[in-house]
Amino acid sequence: MNTREIARRFAQTWQTGWAAHDVDLLLSLYAPGIVHRSMPFREPHRGLDALRDYLTWSFSEEDVLAVEFGEPLVDGDTAVVEFRVRAREGDLAGCVFVTFDEAGLAVATRDYWHMSNDSELSP
Repeated sequence: MNTREIARRFAQTWQTGWAAHDVDLLLSLYAPGIVHRSMPFREPHRGLDALRDYLTWSFSEEDVLAVEFGEPLVDGDTAVVEFRVRAREGDLAGCVFVTFDEAGLAVATRDYWHMSNDSELSP
């Protein structure tokens, strides 16, 4: 397994999938038993159905203008990728930690992010 290539594919697919709100495309990156943490203190989303529900809910009221994922940092079977999203509702910046299985599918992910509105960006 070449984790760097898998992590780049993960980041590129998320960049494309988030911009289009393509839940099925994003779910293709995950193993059936995925454990996804969307925020540090939320209960994790366990399995593809729970992740589908979360992504559908997350995208339901979001009007995306631009999505950009950075170059992954990789160590062993784990990668970290920064991301930025511009949406009409405000800007979001964060990072995702991803652990991959031997097939190159994500088995564990956790996100840390912050969202601002335009008033927070003013000096």
